[in-house]
Amino acid sequence: MKPLEGLRIISIEQYGAGPYATLHLADLGAEVIKIEDPTSNGDVSRAVIPYAQNNDSLFFQSLNRNKKSISLNLKSNEGREIFERLVKSSDAVFNNLRGDVPEKLKINYNHLKHINPQIVTCSLSGFGTTGEMAKEPAYDYLLQAMNGHMSLTGEPGAPPSKSGISIVDFSTGMMAALGLMVGIFQAKNAGIGSDIDVSLFDTSLSVLNYLAIWHLNKEYEPVRTKHSAHPTLVPSQLFQTKDSYVVVMCNKEKFFPLLCEELDAPELATDKKFSNFQARLDNKEELINQLETIFKTRTSLYWLETLRGKVPIAPVNTVQEALHQPLAMQRDMIVPVDSMNFGTIKMLGTPIKVSSYSPCYKAAPFLGEHNKEIYNELGYEREYEQLKTSGII
Repeated sequence: MKPLEGLRIISIEQYGAGPYATLHLADLGAEVIKIEDPTSNGDVSRAVIPYAQNNDSLFFQSLNRNKKSISLNLKSNEGREIFERLVKSSDAVFNNLRGDVPEKLKINYNHLKHINPQIVTCSLSGFGTTGEMAKEPAYDYLLQAMNGHMSLTGEPGAPPSKSGISIVDFSTGMMAALGLMVGIFQAKNAGIGSDIDVSLFDTSLSVLNYLAIWHLNKEYEPVRTKHSAHPTLVPSQLFQTKDSYVVVMCNKEKFFPLLCEELDAPELATDKKFSNFQARLDNKEELINQLETIFKTRTSLYWLETLRGKVPIAPVNTVQEALHQPLAMQRDMIVPVDSMNFGTIKMLGTPIKVSSYSPCYKAAPFLGEHNKEIYNELGYEREYEQLKTSGII
């Protein structure tokens, strides 16, 4: 049995953050039914380039496998009637619309509880469903700028930089998936559903975490650090080697003497100027200058073989190198999926491992692929062709 088998989630979602949330639930067996607007060719990510064809794209495939798709015009009276009938047999209604839109579409708990008292509604938006910016659209890049991420990223003196991936979208998607499951758990226990409100703003602020508590209580002002160094733990940073780069992290006191021993510089470990975290921070420049000189004498492979298992170390891989690491295959993170438009495609598997379950991956659906299945189940078998002709589905 799939871990989330029997769980039905209606999802009014598009692009990245929302589909990323439901992707992991679908991988674990939840029935995720995407409602896509037939008047706009469905989820906008179907057309994201490069690698887009026939109202499908590799971008769309990466976020929507194992889901079902129905086309439905929610703004029509007939579409609303169909939607409400679907709500009766569902556990949750999920969306990633602008913060004020769920109320306008009447897809929050207050508007659905008379249909299904246990329904859980989850809204993933840019700035939340409350507050002065609820009506404004938001995107990952904007929140990285707005909530301090870019001010912390990059080398000192260089322009602020964003993360190379949509880290706010994906972290908010994970928060939304967690929030949705919390709501469903509560509904199963209490018999009453609720609204779950998750936003890019709140999540991107939340991940400031320890930097935030330092600033709020001690007025700490974080700054960008040379070679992506940890703000206080020394040495924990990027080091240039003879041929590339490695990252070394002495985030526990025990690692520094081990590092010095393997670098053939035991005198550094016994020097009072470097005897503990505070001392190394106070004398950071002197210590790092010496370590940088040593690391440049050997290749990255040499340091990886010498330090691995003794001191936390990692190569600075390209995306190509990361995806071809043996561990990626050993951990079932690269999986083949048969698709209609792209043949057999390789994609990333779920990072959530359940010992009693081996995921089965199915390609993302084409627009309205599950119309007949869902509408027949809802009792629209006779009306199906008429609904299709009139543009309701």
